[in-house]
Amino acid sequence: MNQVIVENPNKTRRYKELGPVDISSIKDEILNLSDEYWDMYDRIKPNTFGEFTTTNHIIFKFIDDYNEVFPTIIEYPVWDDWKDKLEPIMKAVTAQYGYSESSFGKTMLAKLNRGGKIGLHRDRPPSSAYPHKIHIPIQTNPDVKFFLDDETYHLEVGQAYEINNRTIHGGENLGDCDRINLIFCFYDRQLKTIKPEDPDAITAHLLGQAKDY
Repeated sequence: MNQVIVENPNKTRRYKELGPVDISSIKDEILNLSDEYWDMYDRIKPNTFGEFTTTNHIIFKFIDDYNEVFPTIIEYPVWDDWKDKLEPIMKAVTAQYGYSESSFGKTMLAKLNRGGKIGLHRDRPPSSAYPHKIHIPIQTNPDVKFFLDDETYHLEVGQAYEINNRTIHGGENLGDCDRINLIFCFYDRQLKTIKPEDPDAITAHLLGQAKDY
């Protein structure tokens, strides 16, 4: 069965500030993670694309199939250690979306090393069409830049942002410390109950919930 992909109008068109978030309960613990800890989990990450050769990841949750609009979410064992610490922060940030049925998808810590760059790219797979992609910086410096289309942004620690991952984006860290972001995807789960062969129903549901994101 062919999947019908209708772009989610609730996703920000490019970039949206979601406001401040209290990361005091996790900041020090994340900043004190050893290089050995980062290396151990980076070696087993599934996202080994060319854009991420200068980025280390600790993957908590991922997907089983990029070609599925609503893929199965895989929870890595390390999520058990972090769920109670990260999920309250993720829920606090996403409460403003007001979805009656929601869930989290891919969840990770991403460390862009000093001097590192993430090449410009676009998240094209069907799995990227619906979820909101959210970044929360844990550590940064003034020389970290986030590129989105033809604009340049600086994401501040303690603030949450939604980024439209379907647009061309990338980044660089030319500063004196690593940049660490908590990154996760957020779903309106009601969309999954609509059959793929009924694109009008999908569109109606999306437009019914549309906000000026």
